[in-house]
Amino acid sequence: MVLTLNTSHSTILGMTNKETFVTPEGLEKLKSDLEYFKTTKRKDISSRIASAKELGDLSENAEYSDAKEEQVLVETKILELEEAIRNAKLITKAKGSKTVVIGSSITVTNPAGKELKYDVVGSNEADPANGKISNESPMGKAFLGHKVGDKVTVAVPKGNIIYTLTKVS
Repeated sequence: MVLTLNTSHSTILGMTNKETFVTPEGLEKLKSDLEYFKTTKRKDISSRIASAKELGDLSENAEYSDAKEEQVLVETKILELEEAIRNAKLITKAKGSKTVVIGSSITVTNPAGKELKYDVVGSNEADPANGKISNESPMGKAFLGHKVGDKVTVAVPKGNIIYTLTKVS
């Protein structure tokens, strides 16, 4: 199944022209994921649909229904990846910047005095457990534009946490 969209349909499907901030590595990952979904996943689903059709009556064929549902999910994922790649804006490590921007590596101290290190990345690459915070997250937004020595308040569900920005690179 091939889906083609024109601009008027893209807004119906929730697609936008919103910039996708990614590192060069993140862009390569998006391209790799897109290739996987377009080739391997499409082929697998096509095989599943063909096998399910051989079982007979499609109206009561759970395997066929499941495969068609997965096909919709895969095609949606392909559209999302294509949009992210089309709207990609490459970010690189911020060299010499004294303020936090997308691409900065930061070191902060929490109220307990524990030092934490983060890379500020676009939302597609966010992985807080591995020190990558999104520029769109409450923490990422809070640090953008701040300098070393600033006290930065981050709103969390239980209230506010005040961090001290100790390094920007």
